Amino acid sequence: MAESLDPTTSPPQWRARLGLWLEGPTFSRFIIGLIIINAAILGLETSPSIMAQTGGALLWLNKAILAVFVLEIILKLVAFGPRFFRSGWNIFDFLIVGISLVPASGPLEILRALRVLRVLRLLSQVPKLRLIIESLMRALPGMGWTSLLLMLVFYVFAVMGTMMFGEEFPGLWGNLGRSLFTLFQVMTLESWSTGVARPMFDAYPWAWVYFVPFILVSSFMVLNLFIAIIVTATQSIHADEEEEQRLQLMATLERIEGRLARLEDRGQGKIADP
Repeated sequence: MAESLDPTTSPPQWRARLGLWLEGPTFSRFIIGLIIINAAILGLETSPSIMAQTGGALLWLNKAILAVFVLEIILKLVAFGPRFFRSGWNIFDFLIVGISLVPASGPLEILRALRVLRVLRLLSQVPKLRLIIESLMRALPGMGWTSLLLMLVFYVFAVMGTMMFGEEFPGLWGNLGRSLFTLFQVMTLESWSTGVARPMFDAYPWAWVYFVPFILVSSFMVLNLFIAIIVTATQSIHADEEEEQRLQLMATLERIEGRLARLEDRGQGKIADP
């Protein structure tokens, strides 16, 4: 989702230093602290009693924090230029702050609720959270195919359930839509035994033959497939990071080796000269 931005590639030296400072740990911790404070303020604003007592101060502090976020985005645009938009996380921050600047009055009053989206900036500021989101993004293709498999299982069992149980239990299996909803309840294991299966045992004592395989496939096997796909994606991200670090280390060693070779050549040249 993100492309690393190396501020040292910026031609002007002051922009390079600014970029390093903006992506440094000190400034990042400062922004994380402001995001947490802003999240607490937005929560306090939902209390009428608190707003009646300290509403003015909270609104002023909220605007001050938003001003810092805007200044941060401006400084990053100055430091990185067009490269700022090569990072998906930078675009995410830009959109979140931009939404906060939209006037929330009149027909746009509903946008006031979107201010809480600033809390999501923690996803771009905390490396561990970024890793989780990037793992989910990388796992989406595999999760899509697994979801298709689950839909096929649902469809097959829904058609079977409608044909077998629809006449006796039309409220649960009367048509394909109701059967799909009943199967979804069974998959979530929410009152599936008392609300769905056991009432059917009087009419269909063998109904467990239908429910047990469906639960094993949908609730256990497919769920474990989702988990396995996400774990594999996380491991692949770790492997990519390790490979990138290895390549950087090899490049550094090659530069050091080249400098040592040049120093050795100079030393031999001086010895050869009388």
